[in-house]
This record gives sequence, structure tokens and C-alpha cells, in this order.
Amino acid sequence: MDLEQLIKDFLEYLEIERNVSQLTIRNYRHYLERFLGFLIGYIPSPNVSGEAGSRYAGKISDVNAESIRQYRLYLSRFSDAKGMTLKRVTQNYHLIALRSFLKYMAKRDIPSVSPDKIDLPKAESRSIKFLEHADMERLLNMPEISTKEGLRDKAILEVLFSTGLRVSELVSLNRDQINLDRREFSVIGKGRRTRIVFLSERAADWLRRYTATREDDLRPIFIRYSGKTPDEHDRTGESIRLTARSVQRSVEKYVKKAKLMIKITPHGLRHTFATDLLGNGADLRAIQELLGHKNVSTTQIYTHITNPQLKEIHDKFHSK
Repeated sequence: MDLEQLIKDFLEYLEIERNVSQLTIRNYRHYLERFLGFLIGYIPSPNVSGEAGSRYAGKISDVNAESIRQYRLYLSRFSDAKGMTLKRVTQNYHLIALRSFLKYMAKRDIPSVSPDKIDLPKAESRSIKFLEHADMERLLNMPEISTKEGLRDKAILEVLFSTGLRVSELVSLNRDQINLDRREFSVIGKGRRTRIVFLSERAADWLRRYTATREDDLRPIFIRYSGKTPDEHDRTGESIRLTARSVQRSVEKYVKKAKLMIKITPHGLRHTFATDLLGNGADLRAIQELLGHKNVSTTQIYTHITNPQLKEIHDKFHSK
């Protein structure tokens, strides 16, 4: 069976049956297209007919234990035009996508290699970057609130630190979904899971000050002020909704301006939110809910970097 068509069917299955986010589908498409590209190069050339315009699209029967082993070697040794290699976690993402595809094959009773044959390599220990309280306060004070862009960026930083939102969740926010009086709203995170998010009084206040300067009634809570104006057919403001990359660049700019020793990202502010809660005694399960983690094991990574009890033990017993 045509492997390219089967991959297309799988992606449509994720969208329709599994209700997977478009971002996840885009990533799976990228990973599986890379596998297909590898497979086309790996399979000997006689499979190509040689006729004008013809090309080998691959067959599901070509996906076997040996081609998967070769693919893992390919990912491990991969290097782009700039000499950049794939991190171990990125290699895992490729294999997870392939394993999910093979599970779909099994679901459709299409003969293929068992997805259980794909073992994921042990992931590297992640280095969690977060800001101490003084550095976080310094970063929050960097935007020039006398300008529209600065006031917007100030609100963004306050909301990120107050909520622990993923940057994709932040930029998808609409004005009508945030209740500033109750200081809470719901978001749909990874896996289409809905959770309630809470704003601090300070973050809510800066959001009020930012939205008060808006002279439009467009849906997005955060919009860009530079570049092209909204499309004349765009009644909602989607064409000027701030992008995740724009937020990342803004955070990078303010980190440099604050002369911080740590190169923090929007996701680093999410880590800062979690470590701040944990360091002040919040329950791990509660932090799991606030972050929208599916498993508490994901949240437990923060216990290794901020554990006041361990520090107390160290202070009490070390070199006495």
C-alpha cells in the first residue's frame, strides 16, 4: 500500500477522530515526511520505474525492523547544512510519531511491523532554567509602559508569570474569555485538555490598563502594532494576533535589557511560575493542575531543583 497515502490518512484520523491540535498534526507531518524521505533514499533505486514524472512513494511493507534501525542511525547522525544535529529528545519525537503511525496501521488491520518494536532511547536530563525572585522582578520592570507596545509587553510578562501559560496558550487568548473581576479563565492546552487559570491581582491590573488603551473591539487579547494593518475582510483581528515567535523575541529583548545571567524564554517563565509555587509550599498535585500536566511525573521534575527540606538538611548537617 502507498505509504504516502497512509500517512495522509493517519493525519486526517488524528484531526477528525482524535481531535488533535493543528500544531501536533503539523509536527507529526514533519516527522513522518522526514521518515518517508529517508525511506525513499534507503530503498534501492530499482523500485523506481524510471518513467517520466514517476517516483517511488514507498510501501508499508518497506517499514520493517531493519529500515527502522537504519532510520534511528540516520537520526542519530543527522546534520543539516549548518552542521546542526538533532537533540536526543527531538530524535524521540520522530520515533514517537512513527510509533503512533504504526499503532494506527494495527488499528486498521494493515500488516506492518509492531509498534512495540520501537523502543525509545533514554532521554537526556533536562536542565530547567528559571528566575529567582529578584531577577523576575527586574525583568517585569523592563518594558516601557508609556508606549502601547511596552504596556502590552508588560501585561504579557505579568500574565506569563502569574499563570504559567504556555506561549501558544497565551497568544490564542481572546478578550471575551478573560474574567478580570474573578481573575480567572479557562484554556485548552495540550491534548485538548481544558483547565482553569488564575490571575494575580497585579497581573489582572496590568491587563486592565493594557485593554483600556485599546480603541478596537477585535477578539485577540494581544495584538501587534507594527507591520501590516488588518486585512479589510478581517472582522475579528486574527491577521494581527500576536504570534508565539513575537512573544519569544520580546522576552529575549527584555532579558538582554535586564542584563540577566540566565537566557530565559517564555517557557522559562512557566518554569519560574512552577518553582515559585513549589518553593512557597504549594502541593505538587495542585501545581500539576495549574500547569495542565497530564501526569504528575512531568511536574515532579521541579522537586529536583527547589526543595527547601533538602536545603535545611544540608545547612543542619553539612560540615558540623
